[in-house]
Amino acid sequence: MKPWKIFLIQHSHTDIGYTERQEKLTRYHVDFIRQAMDILDDIHSGKLDAAGFRWQCENIWQLDNFYDNASAEDIARFEKYVRSGEIGVSGNYLNMTEMVDWDVLLTRTQKAKSYGEKIGVNIDSGMSADINGYAWGYPDALSMSGVSNLFCALHPHHGMFPMGKKHFPFLWEGPKGGKVLTWVGEHYHFGNELGFSPEAPSSYMIRDDRRVLSEMGKLYTTDAAATKAEEEETLRIRLTRYLDALEADGYSYDFVPFMVSGCITDNAPPSAAIVERANYISKELGIDVQMSTLHDFFAYVRSNVPDIPTFSGDFADWWADGIGSTANTVKVCRDAQRRYDLCRKLDPDNKDGSAALMEEAAQNVMMYAEHTWGYSSSISEPWDSLVALLEKRKDAFAINASNAAALNLDAILAKRGEVTIQAHRPQRFKVINPHKEAFDGIVKLSVEFWEFVNGICYDLRHAVVITDEATGEKLPAQGHRIARAYEVEVAIHLEPGEEKVLLLAQNTEKNTTLRNYPYVGADGIEDLETGVTYPEMPCLLETDWFRVEIEQGKGIAAIIDKATGKNIVQEGDIGAFSGLYEVTPAGGLSQCEVRRRMGRKRRCMATRQDVAKLTDSEVIESGDVHVTAKLTYQLEGCHFYYVYLKLYKHAPIIEARACFHKKSEWDPENLYVMLPFVSDGSNETYIDKTGCILRPGIDQLPQTCQDFWALQNGLVRKGSKRDLIIACKDAPLVSLGELKYGPTVLCNGDSVALNRSIASSWVLNNYWETNFKADLGGFYEFTYTLESAVPADTAAEMERCRDLNEGVLGFYY
Repeated sequence: MKPWKIFLIQHSHTDIGYTERQEKLTRYHVDFIRQAMDILDDIHSGKLDAAGFRWQCENIWQLDNFYDNASAEDIARFEKYVRSGEIGVSGNYLNMTEMVDWDVLLTRTQKAKSYGEKIGVNIDSGMSADINGYAWGYPDALSMSGVSNLFCALHPHHGMFPMGKKHFPFLWEGPKGGKVLTWVGEHYHFGNELGFSPEAPSSYMIRDDRRVLSEMGKLYTTDAAATKAEEEETLRIRLTRYLDALEADGYSYDFVPFMVSGCITDNAPPSAAIVERANYISKELGIDVQMSTLHDFFAYVRSNVPDIPTFSGDFADWWADGIGSTANTVKVCRDAQRRYDLCRKLDPDNKDGSAALMEEAAQNVMMYAEHTWGYSSSISEPWDSLVALLEKRKDAFAINASNAAALNLDAILAKRGEVTIQAHRPQRFKVINPHKEAFDGIVKLSVEFWEFVNGICYDLRHAVVITDEATGEKLPAQGHRIARAYEVEVAIHLEPGEEKVLLLAQNTEKNTTLRNYPYVGADGIEDLETGVTYPEMPCLLETDWFRVEIEQGKGIAAIIDKATGKNIVQEGDIGAFSGLYEVTPAGGLSQCEVRRRMGRKRRCMATRQDVAKLTDSEVIESGDVHVTAKLTYQLEGCHFYYVYLKLYKHAPIIEARACFHKKSEWDPENLYVMLPFVSDGSNETYIDKTGCILRPGIDQLPQTCQDFWALQNGLVRKGSKRDLIIACKDAPLVSLGELKYGPTVLCNGDSVALNRSIASSWVLNNYWETNFKADLGGFYEFTYTLESAVPADTAAEMERCRDLNEGVLGFYY
């Protein structure tokens, strides 16, 4: 056996809402730091023989809460032990999903740098536990925050390690050039599995003969001495086997790190007894076992590992799909992020708004985007009161973020001239383009249902007239009724940051008559393709930009882009924006077991699949700005599935809203909205993730997930004469390729065919066997905007996605 050196990094895995109420866990983690300090106090005073004890704070969130709740004496103790190196501070904020956007992520991550500068300690190392990846922008965020090392204690349940191996150090380079030394190690409780933590064993990953003696590692013995003996024997056997296997596999180093916890649970307290167990095995096997912080471990790596290779690309997160289990609340969080971004654009220095509200919004966005979706028995016991309680507390983060961002945006717009509703007011509106790019699109103005316009009740039978107050220019406009108001859509061009004042009036003149060519009969049905006007009928819609063909069954079969003459809907059986539903009957299995068997593919041989079938189509609105059709589909798993298809007449833009009523079902399900769009060229696909733009299947780390990705704003499919921009306002998850069961193929950077294959928006799922929301039943709406654009820089096209999702602002002035 090699002269092994083993680093034990003791931490408490932060899983907010998985094991207890979120606010209760906040108290736990504050007290865990106190417990660690008490242990160190006892060691230094001679009360406890546990020299070498170390505690690693897993994230900055733990520190935030500690400082908010600790006494001055405790804070002084903590900083003393951080400076001495006996307590480590991690530079990441929390264990995150990829839902959080770049600006919010950076504000949280840079807290580590600010804290280190405040107390005079270089916080150069961060860690994550549980999560299976990060967006490519993460190494840039860490690097910009002074963090140069990242330890990933990955949990390979429904996921897997990148690079094809564990314990492999590499420099991960972000798209902006930031680099972090990254070490992907074993599961974050692997030290417990080996037996390093007394009375805290596990047999989760290791399935050996020692597992037979226990239930998932929990020993049943008759006295404490027998427990200790069995645990020490397990440690000796398992550690020896593990180290021998490393040597047999050609492992290059004579050191290895293991994460360990004081108890075999998430959100675990510290244990000084780990030192005793480490000393035992050091003597038994003649190896060097020591407790360590992240900083000390990475210092050793950098001193002892020459020629560390550099890799660049996305570390796609296998666990991002939790987003699809709480889709409506995710919409609230995305709304908060959009409002936050609008505030940042309009008021970068917080002169008109509130820095406190911006901080509140950012913090709550970060908390909602944290990786825990619910209580641990959300699937096995979805009726349990604690499941419902913790779900609503999780929702509260998104709601509070949206509320804070909305309040701040309201304050900013008030400074820009927004007025509250008032009787007998003139219909005068200000519109603002908050973006750095010129905006060609729609601004939506709201007229209350009770308002009169120039003394006349607002009436949809009268044409709406919008005038630019400064120039007198008449702008195309069209109104329709919404719940408690009339929404007027105005086609507008605005330069970056430009503001305009618009006046609204009605044209009450009745000057319609019959045209001198056949287009409508006495029955009032327009079903003739005359060649004189564009058809607007249930099977055919046309504008200057597109010709849309709608077929029974298939739905939207063709969208002819007039700029290229090409059909941008991929040939096949599935129409654009059609729904695709999957369910996997549990049969005789438990709801947890059927999900476990689905592995990484999120489906299995028993999975049933159904594609929406168009049963009806109706043109419901047409005017100067757009023509809109309502498409009705039949889809298993849904009471109804509608697509409201809106073709704008001023620009090559189509908006589609997929609206459906999902039935309640306990069995694992998936629901997709199909995006089968192809360009007139290569169809090379780009997506935007947190802090990066990448080609899925190509710009990724080796051996990473390429079945789905969590995007920020949308995707771009590159063409020859035209690129296709697809903005996904509400649903972050996207898949490429056929949706079918088969072997999981990992990315090796050369999946060109996959990159250019059919796309689908993965809007709903409940397949995870522990803490996803079990019931997807309810009403949903997901909005997509498709634009045919002259080829441009991909970064600019992604900004266009963001601008389309955020829109421009219009309000009474």
